[in-house]
Amino acid sequence: MQTWQNVQQTNFTSMEKLLDFLEFDKKNREKILSHTPFPLNLPFRIAEKIEKNSLNDPLFRQFVPLSCENKIDPNFLKDPVQDKDFQKEKRLLHKYKNRALLLATSACAMHCRYCFRRHFPYEKQYSPFTKELDYIKEHPELNEIILSGGDPLSLADPILQKLLIQIDNIPHIKKIRFHTRFIIGIPERITTEFLTLLENLTSQIYFVIHTNHPKELDNTIFSCLKKVHKTGALVLSQTVLTKGINDDLNTLKTLFDLLSDNGILPYYLHQLDPVQGASHFHVDEEKGKRLMQDLRAHLSGYSIPFFVKEIPHQKSKTVI
Repeated sequence: MQTWQNVQQTNFTSMEKLLDFLEFDKKNREKILSHTPFPLNLPFRIAEKIEKNSLNDPLFRQFVPLSCENKIDPNFLKDPVQDKDFQKEKRLLHKYKNRALLLATSACAMHCRYCFRRHFPYEKQYSPFTKELDYIKEHPELNEIILSGGDPLSLADPILQKLLIQIDNIPHIKKIRFHTRFIIGIPERITTEFLTLLENLTSQIYFVIHTNHPKELDNTIFSCLKKVHKTGALVLSQTVLTKGINDDLNTLKTLFDLLSDNGILPYYLHQLDPVQGASHFHVDEEKGKRLMQDLRAHLSGYSIPFFVKEIPHQKSKTVI
């Protein structure tokens, strides 16, 4: 039986092998960054969805480094949301009063080129979350823990199970939220063991997937998310507004319709965090506002996410 770990081993991490698979010609290969500190990591099932020899495919642009990543823009920073100011322990951020974010792992199923933590100084070796859990226990104002990273589903079930049970046993924690992109590339991660684990937790589970384009989604992914929903978890989505990928009405409308048609609530549309290396993905806020206005004329209210941005040291996300 094939495990999700075996599937993950088929990820493309070699640029040459990926470009061969995508049948790239010499002219297009010259526009690719073959060496970058933030390495290529792309699930095979996503690569299968990419148009051959195309620099403009919306999936290709999200995951493959182009030469424009080397453009230096003084407004795009290594720590655009100032995570370091809120780092209470090595793997715990406490930005907002009632919730804290646990950096469960540095590992991801895929590397998005606009990732706002692409420069984050992660702990590379796994160790128990002793100090992080102690901090949570000592702060009764916290009632929600967000599991992020990296991607929390990169953790093996036994490690994830232990961590979740430890969080669930803290009396003042009532909600546990997953921020994950894993299922978009490796839906096999939603195992029977993982679903059973969710069912047995007493905290309310929020399962927030990151998806940017309808081409990412398919019936296998939706089937897995319905299983997550049946455990009692609330399933939501978040999207990053990105130039050349989803900064047009038809793409966003199709994406949010597709999500809501499958019982997934569009939660946030994020203004791009200005991280160094991603300036070519920037969409002007005014264009984002116009897109939101147009979406209201086409979609039901529950299909329209909040358009937000992260402003460091504010008490919450800022609605644009």
